[in-house]
Amino acid sequence: QVQLVEAGGGLGQPGGSLRRSCTASGGTFSNYDMSWYRQAPGKERELVATITRAGGITNYAESVKGRFTISRDNAKNTVTLQMNSLKPEDTAVYYCYAAIGYRDYWGKGTLVTVSS
Repeated sequence: QVQLVEAGGGLGQPGGSLRRSCTASGGTFSNYDMSWYRQAPGKERELVATITRAGGITNYAESVKGRFTISRDNAKNTVTLQMNSLKPEDTAVYYCYAAIGYRDYWGKGTLVTVSS
């Protein structure tokens, strides 16, 4: 049973930075791609960024491209989302996600608020 536990986030200011991390347990972390999703109030959950199992390929939503960076440390079973140049529209609950076999695994999600 894979568990994803998130940390970081909280309150940030427009133009500022925040970092979110997610630590996985119960599986072989280096065997699966990792993603971050977010869900803003009243909106659908959307994919923010994905990183392949070895970290060689990353993909980003157009809305965060050039501002957010996803990375991973397979030795620590951790994936990180570095969020720079924050905007108020980045306010959302952020979720760590992995698809392993036929199952979806989600972190509990934590709120990131961008406000002055």
